[in-house]
Amino acid sequence: MGQIGSEAMNASAKPRVAVVFGGRSSEHAVSCSTAASVLSAIDKDRYDVVPVGISIDGKWVLDSGDADKLLLTASHVPVVDPNATAVVLSNDPSRREIVVAEPGQPPHALGAVDVVFPLLHGPWGEDGTIQGLFEMAGIRYVGSGVLASAVGMDKHYMKVVLAGAGVPVVPYVVIKPREWERDPSASREAVEALGYPVFVKPARGGSSLGITKVPDATGLDAAVEHARELDPKVLVETAAVDARELECGVLQRLDGGADASVVAEITDYGEHEFYDFEAKYLGEEGVTLEVPADLRDEVAEEVRRLAVVVFEALECEGLARVDFFCGEDGRLTVNEINTMPGFTPASMFPRMWAESGVDYPELVDRLLALAMQRSTGLR
Repeated sequence: MGQIGSEAMNASAKPRVAVVFGGRSSEHAVSCSTAASVLSAIDKDRYDVVPVGISIDGKWVLDSGDADKLLLTASHVPVVDPNATAVVLSNDPSRREIVVAEPGQPPHALGAVDVVFPLLHGPWGEDGTIQGLFEMAGIRYVGSGVLASAVGMDKHYMKVVLAGAGVPVVPYVVIKPREWERDPSASREAVEALGYPVFVKPARGGSSLGITKVPDATGLDAAVEHARELDPKVLVETAAVDARELECGVLQRLDGGADASVVAEITDYGEHEFYDFEAKYLGEEGVTLEVPADLRDEVAEEVRRLAVVVFEALECEGLARVDFFCGEDGRLTVNEINTMPGFTPASMFPRMWAESGVDYPELVDRLLALAMQRSTGLR
């Protein structure tokens, strides 16, 4: 196939969308499952779709886009095949191409890419790294830019930014690698001052992987080491005892403003102590999600207002899901923000928007339209 630069595309051509998924993080399988849903929902009559998988070891390949093979279930953990046809993203902003780069063969372009839908979760995908790559390549993409993605991924700096904006956050302690290795007793004392129980989690993780609920000091060291398997930087938070766990989706409008969805609530964890990976993604029995949540109108409106405040404080773009705790007195604190939330039809973000009048295919289309209308670079 000869090279096809962006100049060769004509006005009647369908926009070419590269759906990028998989990745090097521990959330590889979740990303694949998200891609299965988006690939099934995207309108092929309107868009020319190119599925691009990133293997666990970081290889970019052309994927078949077979949704059944990409679904995450209790009996099937999807992975991107590293032996599929290798591709690279051109770093020439004037071309905006995906190039086949098989060993021993001359490279050839698949054509210009108009927009990328990066369905990556966790480090090397949701944290600003791949967003920076797209910026360098001059390719538009769905979702937040480099800074918002990086801050949203790092729960420590997310809290710093939100506190600076006057948004209430859960009290916390950060345990950095050198601190834990040189003087763990100081970290233990800092956590003791928070008060038990606490949650110990990777500072830059997602999908509830690596998280442990610790009832007392005897379990702290093991929980920190468990979190450090995924991230050398660890966040310890006060457990929000007896608080309601609420979530709200934010979606940017074409005019640059942002709307909040109905509020949802996780009302039952089933046999799980908290809303962990198995409860979220493997269809565990007893897990109950209420969409919309049964809240007083004034509480729901405050959740929606604060969700947009959080979105704008981090200068997010496209979409985000903001998670809250609501105490018995109705006081709200922000747990975290996800700049690329779980995106299967069963995930909270699409469910909240479906209940708000935006169904799954329309949600995908709106996000692509948002991405294609904005430029790369400083904005």
